[in-house]
Amino acid sequence: MKKRRCFLLTLFFCFIMAGTVLANSAVSNDGYFKGIKLCGKVKVVEYNGDIKVQVVNSFPDLKVKVVSNFPDKIGEWKFVEYGQDFTVQFVTSFPDLKIKYVNSFPGVN
Repeated sequence: MKKRRCFLLTLFFCFIMAGTVLANSAVSNDGYFKGIKLCGKVKVVEYNGDIKVQVVNSFPDLKVKVVSNFPDKIGEWKFVEYGQDFTVQFVTSFPDLKIKYVNSFPGVN
C-alpha cells in the first residue's frame, strides 16, 4: 500500500512538471517574443539577428506563412532586404524560437 501511494505521488508530480515544461513557450499567446510582434517584414541576416530561428517539422513555437503582401497577422512573414520590422538569423542549434513553415493557419499553436 505504501509503495502504491509513493508511485501515485511520483506520477502526479511528473504530470505537473510535464505540464509546466509544455506550457513554457517562447512565444506569448498574443504572438510576441521579447517585445517583437511576430508578423510583418523580416530580413534574414548572417549574424546578430533580433531572433535566432530554427526551422523544424514538429513542435514549433510559431507556424509561419510566407506572404507577398500585407503580413498583418501573427505568423505571416514577408521577407525583405530593407525596411524590416525585425531580423532573423537561421541557426541549427540553440534557437530562441522554433518555426514551421505552413501554407495555411499561421500563428501560435
